[in-house]
Amino acid sequence: MLRLLIPILLIVFTVYCVVDVVKTDEARVQHLPKVLWLVLALLFTPVGGIAWLLAGRERGSLGRGGSQRPLGPRGPDDDPDFLRGI
Repeated sequence: MLRLLIPILLIVFTVYCVVDVVKTDEARVQHLPKVLWLVLALLFTPVGGIAWLLAGRERGSLGRGGSQRPLGPRGPDDDPDFLRGI
């Protein structure tokens, strides 16, 4: 059972990393071009995928310009224009 589980997990991990490389915006890729990350993830399983997850893509932290909520009112009760109109 374990002899079958490990290769399946490696294939799933590789597919996940390849899809993540392909779907990641070029502006969020770090250190190498996307094509090289794709080759690394495919040829050097699982080391290439681990490298991609740790160093290849920009993380979503606030200080590094990752995805974050826009600043401003979250609801009508936080919007000064709405509150003035009441």
